[in-house]
Amino acid sequence: MAQRRPTSQLRRFLDSEASGGLVLMAAAALALLVANSALAPAYLGALKTYLGPLSLLHWINDGLMAVFFLFVGLEIKREVLDGQLATWSRRALPGLAAAGGMAVPAAIYLSFTWQDPVLRAGWAIPAATDIAFALGVLSLLGKRVPASLKVFLAALAILDDLGAVTIIALFYTASLSLVDLALAAAVLAGLAVMNRMGVLRLLPYLLLGALLWFFVLRSGVHATIAGVLLALTIPLRMKPGATEDLAQSPLHRLEHGLHHAVAFVVVPIFGFANAGVALTGLGWGVLAEPLTLGVSLGLVVGKVVGVLGASVIAIRLGLATLPAGATWPQMAGIALICGIGFTMSLFIGMLAFPGNAALQDGVKIGILLGSLVAGVLGWLVLRVAPGRARGA
Repeated sequence: MAQRRPTSQLRRFLDSEASGGLVLMAAAALALLVANSALAPAYLGALKTYLGPLSLLHWINDGLMAVFFLFVGLEIKREVLDGQLATWSRRALPGLAAAGGMAVPAAIYLSFTWQDPVLRAGWAIPAATDIAFALGVLSLLGKRVPASLKVFLAALAILDDLGAVTIIALFYTASLSLVDLALAAAVLAGLAVMNRMGVLRLLPYLLLGALLWFFVLRSGVHATIAGVLLALTIPLRMKPGATEDLAQSPLHRLEHGLHHAVAFVVVPIFGFANAGVALTGLGWGVLAEPLTLGVSLGLVVGKVVGVLGASVIAIRLGLATLPAGATWPQMAGIALICGIGFTMSLFIGMLAFPGNAALQDGVKIGILLGSLVAGVLGWLVLRVAPGRARGA
């Protein structure tokens, strides 16, 4: 009897993540309001309050965001093995577009900051696309955007997240503790063995995952990477020869369980904790500073040039085809929306300039400005872009 394939999590992602994007927008706006009100001292003081070994902000950025990275890892693994990215033909266009959409923004950022070795550390800030925000903008357009373009954007953002995770692991790692790295490797090996042995209960994976997070936190590698590593060990399939519904695989169950919590709790809390920046005392000159220009133009100009340019090259060379029912003006609108880089860009910005509040504020202003401009321009282009006629 043929197994019933589970409903694509990517399809659910396109629906509820769009709503999550709207919640994230509200959380970011609220953070800005609070940071520029009489509540600002209480807001900043609460984030600096220590709860055990870490401040509240660190618990959010190192602990709560590990759950976000766990979900990202599950999504990447599922889509690569059993979803929209399961074949090379499906990976070609979003993969090449994601690569272009990371390389060009980084190059634009470095063109403004190359002379300053401190600022150069933020080269990856404009390289990431925020899928929640992006789908939130698309949700405002309804049926004006073909479903194929929404799938393309989601697949691109998933590969974009994979690139961002790799960048964080390779370039934003502090001094390493070899002992803790070895202990983390041992826990990871234990997780892999459980996978190979066909262990299907989630609790043992989650318990060892918590231990893995602890050792990775102490090792100097950013603790959120533990979430991705744990995701890679969660079984996608049932036991060989089993006839159970594939939707009951541990990976699908965990992904389904985390989905709404990540979209409506984890990411909005992160946005509220990190988007607050005091604008009082800041003149227009801040917009012309290399850091702000590099981030904002990297998002607005870099993303559209990188994503659209790589897509044009891939399609012209016959490596990929235009998404079904889509037109080039619509592709341009999607490329602009890819310039919304809120969550992962903020995260990388905090890692690039740890403990430097002034530079972190510059990062936030650049991200908020660039994401706002990219989102509005993308919405306008998609609003007026002609669709492909039926039967064409």
